[in-house]
Amino acid sequence: MVVSVEISVERWPIAGTFTISRGSKTEAAIVLCTLSDGTFTGRGECVPYARYGESLDSVCAEVEGLREALANGATRDGLPVLIGAGAARNAVDCALWDLEAKRSGKTVADILGLSPLHDLTTAVTVSFGDVQTMAAAARDFADRPLIKVKVGGENDDERIRAVANAAPSSRIILDANEGWSDENIVENMLAAAKAGVVLIEQPLPAGKDAILTKIPHPVPICADESAHGTDDLHTLLGRYDSINIKLDKTGGLTEALRMRKRARELGFGIMVGCMVGTSLAMAPAVLLAQDADFVDLDGPLILREDRKPGLNFQGSRVSPPKPELWG
Repeated sequence: MVVSVEISVERWPIAGTFTISRGSKTEAAIVLCTLSDGTFTGRGECVPYARYGESLDSVCAEVEGLREALANGATRDGLPVLIGAGAARNAVDCALWDLEAKRSGKTVADILGLSPLHDLTTAVTVSFGDVQTMAAAARDFADRPLIKVKVGGENDDERIRAVANAAPSSRIILDANEGWSDENIVENMLAAAKAGVVLIEQPLPAGKDAILTKIPHPVPICADESAHGTDDLHTLLGRYDSINIKLDKTGGLTEALRMRKRARELGFGIMVGCMVGTSLAMAPAVLLAQDADFVDLDGPLILREDRKPGLNFQGSRVSPPKPELWG
């Protein structure tokens, strides 16, 4: 039983500016949920996303709406009956996982039978911008094994060539954030294939991607904004080759684990991604990503500073979370 629910908003400055095709931001605004049973405490972090109609106020209100249910013994498995998928449920779900771990004296990995965990190689992100700026950023990351490049504008074929030439030894993921169209997708995909790109993420707007069933995929295509929960997966067959699982979309680790299992059964590749947040948001995703094909959990690297203690990053390698952080 939860006897205390604390909800707070935190703002973590970004090192510079983070830009995608939809806009730019200079801070990560997060909601922190802290649950206590009077002896032990669990924490979960989420990032409200305006693309899905979320705001700091709406997410805080959703978490607040669960206070009575949590006091009456609501569990992770019961959350979907009480609240829809999204950032608010993610914060509560992950806080409940953390609380259970602290109560039991076991890690979440132990509870799930995932131990021992191993380090992961995460992508690092090049923000959207002009060709020269993006090439310079890619050049700075040329020693990194995996780079995620934000595209989704005019002349993306030039951006693709420029970043590939700037980091010739790196594997490159393109993330268009729904910024391409039926008119330019074939041209951009061919440019990506020629440049050796390994994955293209959400090239077209969600719900306006029927053309993906009719055109070749010279580079595998990954669903992000089109993929939210397990029940979405059957609608993606024939259109996408992989899915990007994010806890803020699925509504927490519980549903994300279910989604990953079903996605594998259906033959999808798996990326585990994130919004821009602190190590507390990434920690449960590190467990989810243990067998992922692509890992994109560099949110803390985009911030000016991270939580202490946070995840341990060594270059592009990220280590599993310690219990002092989460789980």
